[in-house]
Amino acid sequence: METASGTAAATKAVGNAAPLFPYLDLKAQYRSIREEVSEAIARVMESQHFILGKEVEQFEAEVAAKLGVRHAISCASGSDALVLAMMAAEIGPGDEVITSPFTFVATGGSIARVGATPVFVDIEPVTFNLSPAAVESAITQRTRAVLPVHLFGLSADMDRILQLAKEHSLCVIEDAAQAIGSQYKGRNVGPLGDFGCFSFFPSKNLGGAGDGGLITTEDPAMAAKLRMLRVHGSKKKYHHELLGMNSRLDELQAAILRVKLRHLDSWTEARRARAARYRELFDREGLSSSVTYPAEPGPDYYHVYNQFTIRCSARDDLREHLRNDGIPTEIYYPLPLHLQPAFAHLGYTSGQLPASEAASREVLSLPTYPELSEAQQEQVVRSVAAFYAN
Repeated sequence: METASGTAAATKAVGNAAPLFPYLDLKAQYRSIREEVSEAIARVMESQHFILGKEVEQFEAEVAAKLGVRHAISCASGSDALVLAMMAAEIGPGDEVITSPFTFVATGGSIARVGATPVFVDIEPVTFNLSPAAVESAITQRTRAVLPVHLFGLSADMDRILQLAKEHSLCVIEDAAQAIGSQYKGRNVGPLGDFGCFSFFPSKNLGGAGDGGLITTEDPAMAAKLRMLRVHGSKKKYHHELLGMNSRLDELQAAILRVKLRHLDSWTEARRARAARYRELFDREGLSSSVTYPAEPGPDYYHVYNQFTIRCSARDDLREHLRNDGIPTEIYYPLPLHLQPAFAHLGYTSGQLPASEAASREVLSLPTYPELSEAQQEQVVRSVAAFYAN
């Protein structure tokens, strides 16, 4: 969602060293579905209907059925999905929204864009997700919503968050940008709160050929409002009941995403298999004293591994070593939001949210995608082992 994707981007990510393989291989994915995608694009081109047509309608219906939610409203990006959810909930100046600082900037930025105040609280060190205890301690009379992030494809602890929201009459907006298909206690993330926000940026598990997003809700009135807000607040052409925005998923993107949606389950299982393979390889190398890697979560969680993110000592030196061995990596995220210059006006200081700050110093994301081979994973882990052996 945050960086460009594919082979060219992977090359850029590792500087001047030629990577042995890409960080994310979108070309390999495309080769496996080329004919289906070409047929979908041709269908749209023959129709010459590009905005809010049948492809969008059918994609929304298919995603809603997939997630088990009554309404799915597409939009132009995952960032817009968050903003639109805030607008629909009428969150604005004077309101506070509690969220995580260890996430992509759009999470906090969406709150600020509607004039509300982001309240950053710390994360759980193991899951990287929002700490419910920290949420509880941050609730004030001005709190209007909680915005949990299902980071890297793992659900936040939603029972505790939803209970707090119920006790304090708060709206829950799920940032599920990285987590389509992820589950919490047998239910898909997104429909758990009042709104679920998804991204179809190319690097996502369900990625388009450009930007795209979607909001889920069980509330028919909110669904109707969101459909108006995404087209300048209009239900009837040139009549504007609300102040909205221009945020529509186009027909070409919807047609491509409909193709990819059919493959999402198999791609998810392939990602999970690669995560399990990484765990086996790390165990075999005996790296537990230097590297902490994501364990398969308990039965309440179904992780979809948009990223396989380790915590490690001497992270920056390790990354340089991997770069020299031709292994591409990424850092999600090198600076938590509460310390970003864009949020300096909020007055947070270094050391205030220690778990988030430690994560930013220690995390490293390794290549993980359905087309990644066992041999490539072995190259990654051997290189990590060689660094710590020396």
